[in-house]
Amino acid sequence: MKQMTFAQYKDKVLGCWCGKNIGGVLGAPFECFRQINDVDFYVQDLSQGPPPNDDLDLQIVWLAAVEKYGRTVNAAILGEYWLSYITPNWVEYGMAKANLRAGLVPPLSGTVDNTYGNSCGCFIRSEIWACLAPGHPNLAARYAYEDAIVDHTNEGVLGEVFCAAMESAAFVENNLWQLIDIGLSYIPENSAMARAINEACDCYREGVSVREARERIHNSAPGTFGIQGIKLCEIKEKDNENMALGEPGFDAPENVAYMIAGLLYGEGDFGKSLTIANSFGEDTDCICATLGALFGIIHGEKALPEKWKAPLDDKIATLCINKTSNGIWVPETATELTERVIRTMPSFLGQELCDIFAEGGMTVLVQEGEALYCEDPNAYMYRMNSFVKNGYLTVRELSELSPYVVRYDFPAMRVCVDYGKSVHFKKGEARTVKVTVSNAFYLNEMHWVQIRAYAPDGVSFETGSSALLPLNNLSGVSVEKEFVIHTDEYEEARLEIVIDCSLTGRHSSGLVKVVLYRE
Repeated sequence: MKQMTFAQYKDKVLGCWCGKNIGGVLGAPFECFRQINDVDFYVQDLSQGPPPNDDLDLQIVWLAAVEKYGRTVNAAILGEYWLSYITPNWVEYGMAKANLRAGLVPPLSGTVDNTYGNSCGCFIRSEIWACLAPGHPNLAARYAYEDAIVDHTNEGVLGEVFCAAMESAAFVENNLWQLIDIGLSYIPENSAMARAINEACDCYREGVSVREARERIHNSAPGTFGIQGIKLCEIKEKDNENMALGEPGFDAPENVAYMIAGLLYGEGDFGKSLTIANSFGEDTDCICATLGALFGIIHGEKALPEKWKAPLDDKIATLCINKTSNGIWVPETATELTERVIRTMPSFLGQELCDIFAEGGMTVLVQEGEALYCEDPNAYMYRMNSFVKNGYLTVRELSELSPYVVRYDFPAMRVCVDYGKSVHFKKGEARTVKVTVSNAFYLNEMHWVQIRAYAPDGVSFETGSSALLPLNNLSGVSVEKEFVIHTDEYEEARLEIVIDCSLTGRHSSGLVKVVLYRE
């Protein structure tokens, strides 16, 4: 590891929020249009300050959660903050709210009936985790995953994981190609996200025009963000004749890739990078805001041109935060937001990595080189002594989990509940739910685990309602119990089953609730 000074850290965090604000303002008027945008500066009247934009203000809510809960913040806590403080009810945001209120916990909340779960609403929230875990992309990406599964699924989640890893690494690495490789190491190679990003890289390497790159990136993972509200007969007009028709809501891969293409074709020039990214169309405010944030982290606030900063006068405006409830203090400037992040970072990153009493000012220990890449899940042999490997899934492994697998952490164990492929049950058909328990490896003990299910009258279990199994603490080891559920005598539309996982010889246990709905 190497040290980053307080001055370097502060410059990069401020660069992140200033760049984010600039990009969001530039791209906002062109959002939701499939067209080539030919502008070289803001088109709004900014004399009264910048317009509000959700790309930045959602992260203020997450910051408030971290200020209260610190490193213990997870998807369940973020989901509660989402319900209390996030006002929009559009597409993926609204469906996630409906699912949470129905009792579906993350990642189910981001998956069930969520057509726009693969869209752009979470990769725009990645910067907060990078700024709280600078130079530690494994940590930033892990929390980005917890964030993303509240209201997104699959490719949408991968977009935030990729961006958070890149942005965290950008605190110590300024080579764009290296940053792209680091980001890609955290997501599956066969994903549409990786395919679209690689297409952007190929276009630049091959020297194709920006116009051709726009089409090739789109067609590698066709999105629909720019054709919302447009009649099918009008889609192929103008510059869109070679653009394939994608599935509704499948938007994150191409828009993240457009952000990467803007950086590559911009060749280190802030204004050129932004305007090229904006020219691609689609979700332009998200593309440009994320590009601006990443550029600001790499180069710092001092490197952002005054031409772009001056019209905004450091001000930020919020759109999506419920200000009528106590608990959220909304900063008015990028500088105020930066100061809040800086105050929170030491407790989030931990005293072993952040020395607030260092001579000459606070210093941060950051990773470098190969340590910036995602851990290899196969680095150690299966059943290797757990002293050499912790029991956490790597971020790549998390990204590859089914969105119907719900994870729970308890003091002495970790529990996963696999719903299969839905949250529904049918009368007359057996329904299987699988429970997996693994050791909390940092306690380094072996146990026997009791897994027991409790169900209402009218529900029976074909293979029994309990199991007592040995639980080793070696690398990769876990135990499983499948509950085969019959509901022939159950008449309600909603079914709740409580599963109790307890360890012999220990006082703590873990209760989880399985919620199913009649189809």
